Amino acid sequence: MAREKNELWEWTKALLIAVGLAAIIRYFLFAPIVVDGLSMSPTLDNGDRMIVNKISYNLGKPDRFDIVVFHAPEKKDYIKRVIGLPGDKIEYKDDTLYINGKPYEEPYLDEKKQKLANGKQLTEDFTLEEKTGKETVPEGHLFVMGDNRQFSKDSRHIGTIPIEEVIGDTNMVYWPIEDIRLVE
Repeated sequence: MAREKNELWEWTKALLIAVGLAAIIRYFLFAPIVVDGLSMSPTLDNGDRMIVNKISYNLGKPDRFDIVVFHAPEKKDYIKRVIGLPGDKIEYKDDTLYINGKPYEEPYLDEKKQKLANGKQLTEDFTLEEKTGKETVPEGHLFVMGDNRQFSKDSRHIGTIPIEEVIGDTNMVYWPIEDIRLVE
């Protein structure tokens, strides 16, 4: 009888430790997320399941072109690409991104641009000031956009994102199995 109680107690302890570790890992280190919608197409597809790295921004800051997950104003988590960092002046002209007056290439958009009809732009011309009323990305904020520029609700619509609303970055699709990949 004592042996059965001891074995039950050992199994209970092991289970509690496993559940505790899983909770710590999910809450502080990594979490799963499901892509909802087509705003990041063709980089990410609706239904892709990804791992969010929560520790990356506890140790460092977001980099330009990172794919981040953040709490949006609609009480929903969004997945978008970092375009502008604090202090950046953002402009799109003739389907080219300019940051602080310097043109940047966006190779992740090449496939989408090739599919457009003659002369049609993927990203409409705009300046940060036209979209947000601010000349530069404010300190402590990011300007984010979806890769599917024509069908993405992003900083052009919801404004800049406070960095503290960023959950983490993501670059690994783990489901569906046939689509496992790292994304850039």
